[in-house]
Formats: sequence, C-alpha cells, structure tokens
Amino acid sequence: MLSLPSGVDTVHSIRSVTLTSRVQARRGEDGGWMSDRIRLGRSDLEAPRLGVGAMTWGKPSGRSRWGPAKLAYGGPAGPEEEERAFQASLSADVDLFDTAAMYSGGASERRLGELAEGRSVMIATKFPPGWLSRADALPEALDQSLARLRRSAIDLYQHHFPSRRVPIPSLMGLMADAVEAGKVRAIGVSNYSAAQLRTAHAVLAERGIPLASNQVEYSLLHRAPETNGVLDACRELGITLIAYQPLAQGALTGKYRPGDRPKGIRRFGRYYRGDGLENAQPVVALLRELGERHSRTPAQVALRWLIQQESVLPIPGAKNGRQAASNAEALSFALAPAELEALDRATTAWRR
Repeated sequence: MLSLPSGVDTVHSIRSVTLTSRVQARRGEDGGWMSDRIRLGRSDLEAPRLGVGAMTWGKPSGRSRWGPAKLAYGGPAGPEEEERAFQASLSADVDLFDTAAMYSGGASERRLGELAEGRSVMIATKFPPGWLSRADALPEALDQSLARLRRSAIDLYQHHFPSRRVPIPSLMGLMADAVEAGKVRAIGVSNYSAAQLRTAHAVLAERGIPLASNQVEYSLLHRAPETNGVLDACRELGITLIAYQPLAQGALTGKYRPGDRPKGIRRFGRYYRGDGLENAQPVVALLRELGERHSRTPAQVALRWLIQQESVLPIPGAKNGRQAASNAEALSFALAPAELEALDRATTAWRR
C-alpha cells in the first residue's frame, strides 16, 4: 500500500473537503449528484466539467472500417449501446459530445446527429475530413458536418491537428467567417503547441472572437502540457484545455497488468510496450487506494484529478452505457488537496 501525505487519515476528512467555486459537486433536490458547469474559454458556451468522446460511435464503411477506432478500440459497440451511452451521459448532466469529420469517415458525426436530433446538447466536432485537406476546404467540410450532425450550427468547431497544408492564420479567418455566418458558436483547436495556440488566438482576437479551447492529450501518465507551455498558455489566454485520452488508453483503469495487455493495435502503444505497464503499476495502485477511500474506481479517481485542475475538461470515450455511467461518477466526489498532492508526486516522471 502506498502512503498518503500526512493529513489524509480518515474517510470523513476526505469527504468533507470543500472545493472552490470553479470545481464543485453538489447535491440536487432528489439527492443525486449534479455537476457545476464552466465557461468554455471566454466564449459564451457553458460546458459540463466532463465530456464524452464519441470516436468509436457509428457504423463505418469502406476503408473506414480499418480506421483508428476499429483497430485500437474494437470499433463500434452497436447502436443500442451507443444510445445507452448517450442517455446515461445526459442523465448525469454530461451533455458535451466530441467527434470529428475524420472519425470513421463521418460515421461518428452521423450517429451522434441521429442521437442528438431534437435534444439540447453540446456538440464539438473537427475539421478536416482528411489528412490531405487544405484550408480552403473548410466551408464545404463544415456544411457536410452540419448535414451529418443534423444541425444548423456547431457548438465547438475545432481544427483537428496542425498541418503545413493548413496555414493557421488562413484557417482561423475561415473559422471566424463561419462564426459570423452563424454556423459555428465557438472555435477550438486540437494538438496545438503553445506557439501555435498564441498564433491562432491572436488572429481570432483581431476579429473580436475568442479561442475557446485546445484539445490535447493529458492524463496522469502524460503530463507534457504542464512542461511544454501548453497548459500555461491556455491559462494565460483564458482557453480551456480539453483532455483526450484522460485514462491513458485504459492504462489507468487498473484493467491491464504486465503480461495482460489490451487487444488491437493499442497494445503496441507507449503505455503498453516495453516496461510501460510495469512502470504504471504504482500509479494504478495509488488510484485504487484512493478509490477505495471514496468507493470509486481507479479510472474515476484519474478523471477526478483532471476535473479538479484549473481550466481542464476531460473527455473520456464511452462505447456503452456502463462506461458512460462509470465515467460520470467522477463528478460525484472530490479529492482532498493531500490526495491531489499524492497523485502529483507519484506521476512526476510523466511530466516530460
């Protein structure tokens, strides 16, 4: 058993912790837990403290059947489970769903559009639809995403990844045009460095439009945003960091151990090859210990660590209703400062 810092000696002291107004969990009138919402960057959008990654949703066809979602995570779980994941999330007040035009050749957007039609939910999607797309493809790609999503406007439209084919100033100009046309409510980026983030922010500022978010990998086993300037830039500029792979491709769930890796190409990822899983075991052990104190799982503790970071919003994937409901439980408790400190110390090596 790993030792916690002094001051964390009773379950009562842990559960009585009071969080700041930016990070809260409170009881509703029915006794259930409700999550506070936060402003997405400096945009007009209010988001839950947790979102849902819908990369695996939808039925891919053609070459898309062999895309990352299929090869890494086993592909879609089926329409019934996708609907259960959608409903379980909404029941927990988790109504931000993240997808991309590239996911399964548009199948993820199409399925999310079916589920969300007529519902008051937040949808985040991404340009471009293909690796070779150029900036001037954005207007048509946006219209195609809107059609698949069955919406007249996208809540958060993000640039999926930096590319030499897509100059940031040109693309941000086209995104600003989309906001002014009423087709996009807020603009985000993904996988941007601190320097790229500042460029995008400056271009949009000239149009009087805030840059709402930067979606990057961030977890207890990938703390690079803390050292490469991205997290600091987000906080300085008032940009929300949306954390994808918040469970390190499942390595933080406690489901996998050395000699017992996941199936698919995910097993060859950096968290699973070589000594990856072995090195992660002390972190998983601490997550399990903290989880036992709160009657929560290691995954829920790992998500809660992110939720309690300033300006951070994790979006774990959910292939079925059980996963979605389990993820949402991360909103139902709070980690004490000493527990956060213990997790920080245990994952110092992953700040590189």
